[in-house]
Amino acid sequence: MTAGHKITIEQGTEHVRVVREGQTVAESSRPLLLRETGCPVRYYLPPQDVRTDLLTPSDTTTYCPFKGTASYWSLPGAENGKDGVWAYPEPKDGVAQIKDHFCFYEVEAV
Repeated sequence: MTAGHKITIEQGTEHVRVVREGQTVAESSRPLLLRETGCPVRYYLPPQDVRTDLLTPSDTTTYCPFKGTASYWSLPGAENGKDGVWAYPEPKDGVAQIKDHFCFYEVEAV
């Protein structure tokens, strides 16, 4: 980590849901909460709680110097669902807990 930059991950107990065009794409009571300096809290959901059959793999990848290389998927429906989901198949050691967990731009805590 660089000076002043911090990432923490904790086991959450919130019930979170992702609904897209009336379909529940993901629902979990065991999200990982990732807090990163300068970013909103992100919920990383275990793959067992995600309807991966509704996601379309994307060719998009991005690199974060703190987390590693992210792979992306698109949500069903409208263009604004493009690359709305990401995961780190090989995260850096400091964030190893998020390996293969899915993160969504749009998450509803219920």
